[in-house]
Amino acid sequence: MLDVIREGASDAPARVLLAHGAGAGMDHAFLTRLSALLAGPDIEVIRFNFPYMSKRALDGKRRPPDRQPVLLAHWREMAQAFAHSGLFLAGKSMGGRMAAELYQDGGDEMNAAGLLILGYPFHPPAKPDSWRGEVLKQIKTPTLLLQGERDTFGSRAELADFPFSPAVSVHWLTDGDHGFKPRKASGVSEQENLQQAADQIRRFIGAALAKR
Repeated sequence: MLDVIREGASDAPARVLLAHGAGAGMDHAFLTRLSALLAGPDIEVIRFNFPYMSKRALDGKRRPPDRQPVLLAHWREMAQAFAHSGLFLAGKSMGGRMAAELYQDGGDEMNAAGLLILGYPFHPPAKPDSWRGEVLKQIKTPTLLLQGERDTFGSRAELADFPFSPAVSVHWLTDGDHGFKPRKASGVSEQENLQQAADQIRRFIGAALAKR
């Protein structure tokens, strides 16, 4: 039985398949709040757990993420199980990175209308030499990258000259950290950044479906 949370209309013209990050599962507050902003008659949101997180949910034991081949295989299983004419693969941090890697690993058979990446982990915090963003230079699938301006996994300043693929649209969340949370002095609230992220996703989905 697949470990999922479904929100929105099952007959919606768009379906967002949403993966979690490395340290928290599909019920994390960030994903819960964003899903609530997106789900409705036009968009169905399906959140899922990777295998290691499903095991944690059962016994409470913390585990490291599954190895990349396992994560990619599970992504494929989920995309096939929830195939849809308006399917968008989405993920927070590691989940988004794996969605992008899926296409580098021969994932075109998923036939997704686009990718949604929420805070790409370009490098571990304080380890800028451990770079892992090459996939976003080459990807050909329409992709929306939403990134906090001061994300310690890849900030706006660090990525000022990064040669993103023409298929990647980048939107920066004002003063946001890896979870899009800004500082009080910024004058922007966390909820405003989440709403802005949801608005950008809706626009991206609408434009992508109009081209199909």
